[in-house]
Amino acid sequence: MRTTLRSTFFGLLLLATALVAAPAHAQQVAATADEPRKYTLGGITVSGARSLDPNTLIGLSGLRIGDPINIPGEEIGKAIRRIWTQGLVADVSVSIARTEGDKIFLDFNLRERPRLSKFTFSGISKGQGEDLEKKIKLIRGKVVTDALLSNTRTQVRKFYTNKGFLDTKVVIRQVADSALSNSVALKIDVDKGSKVRIHEIAFEGNKVFKDSKLKKQFKKTKERKPYKFLTPGKYQASEYEDDKKKLVDFYNNEGYRDASIISDTLIRDDKGLALRIKVDAGPKYYFRNITWTGNYLYDSKTLSSVLGIKSGTPYSKETLDKRLSYNPTGQDVTSLYMNDGYLFFQIDPVETKVQGDSIDIEMRISEGVQARVKEINITGNTKTSDHVLRRTLRTLPGDKFNRELLIRSQREIATLGYFDPEKIGINPVPNQADGTVDINYTVVEKPSDQITLSGGWGGYAGFIGTVGLVFNNFSLRKASDFHNWTPVPAGDGQRIALNV
Repeated sequence: MRTTLRSTFFGLLLLATALVAAPAHAQQVAATADEPRKYTLGGITVSGARSLDPNTLIGLSGLRIGDPINIPGEEIGKAIRRIWTQGLVADVSVSIARTEGDKIFLDFNLRERPRLSKFTFSGISKGQGEDLEKKIKLIRGKVVTDALLSNTRTQVRKFYTNKGFLDTKVVIRQVADSALSNSVALKIDVDKGSKVRIHEIAFEGNKVFKDSKLKKQFKKTKERKPYKFLTPGKYQASEYEDDKKKLVDFYNNEGYRDASIISDTLIRDDKGLALRIKVDAGPKYYFRNITWTGNYLYDSKTLSSVLGIKSGTPYSKETLDKRLSYNPTGQDVTSLYMNDGYLFFQIDPVETKVQGDSIDIEMRISEGVQARVKEINITGNTKTSDHVLRRTLRTLPGDKFNRELLIRSQREIATLGYFDPEKIGINPVPNQADGTVDINYTVVEKPSDQITLSGGWGGYAGFIGTVGLVFNNFSLRKASDFHNWTPVPAGDGQRIALNV
């Protein structure tokens, strides 16, 4: 006789405190709910597994053959929880297969979760369905878990809320696929609803700037007005958060370094969405005393002149950073050093005193040593020869590092017309130990040849047509090798034009 104890997941949790079994041949098991009996685990079998590996499941249970086990006890309950948390099964039951003396043999009976065979969308266009398929990244053959369904539902809703459809509803139905065993097809029904637009953005506590000035700081979050028919007025949470940061940055750059958004409220009404933003500008601050330490190459007067920030100028961290590190409209302190080889130069502006509305700054400098160019490496030029690029470079091995010439070299490479100007990369690799720097250039080739067609009426001769071919990166040096004619030898930067 075989006595079996079965339980669903929740019922199995009770197994840890109540498990009574009778062994084969009606031999009594001396165990009650109050008096656990200790066994040695003699074996584990798995039934009901279709695609899952039984040995893997046994390993997940944490039970090992030969381990002591109490009946009833918590070992089986823990084993069930370990299997369940993997999300691979929809139901688990455990049976005592048999006992042999003090050995017990268990059987785990599983009902696997179905696997995904296919999925389809309804309620949306084919193009949107293709875009969604790239977003949600459902993989056919994957186990359909609650987490997978929840994540899919969330991704579909997010896709449409980012487009302004805030009321999007998503229903996912599982339909058994008769063509494949233990597989389902997901029917994803989407109801976008109507697009919800922002009809008003209002500010509270704004006593410094006009509301229209603050609204201009929002680059993506705009209000829709009848006369602003080109403004989408859509609400996207991530873009709204970015725009709020831009608003605070605007205040900071105008001297209001303590400015903050106290609260913001999103109100839904019959017109759409209204944003209420409460701001606190705080006091306006100004630069006062700017001092320099650690500078030996240039005196403080020269550095202050390059910085160009005078006492009484409204405090702006953005302006300070530009004047120190990279000023697109003029010279900055860092370029003053780096254009003379001081690649390891560092500067740290520290606020030493805030008194009333005035701020004192101390510029702490570490000048370092001059760095010289050691090696120049070029990659990505699959067609153009190295020497064509190297003759345009303004930085050569042995020269002092110069940031300005490095940028100029990048421009010179772009003017060749052989490479994608947006993908020309420069990566200086410094070696502070020996005071050198390697310059790594990366380029991406682009088509540079041209073909022209022209035609006209030539009197008695009738229609006359001309075909012109211009090869801008031709190589006469490679022309003698037949293998280089693909279709023409190229890479030496020579120009040849043919008209037929």
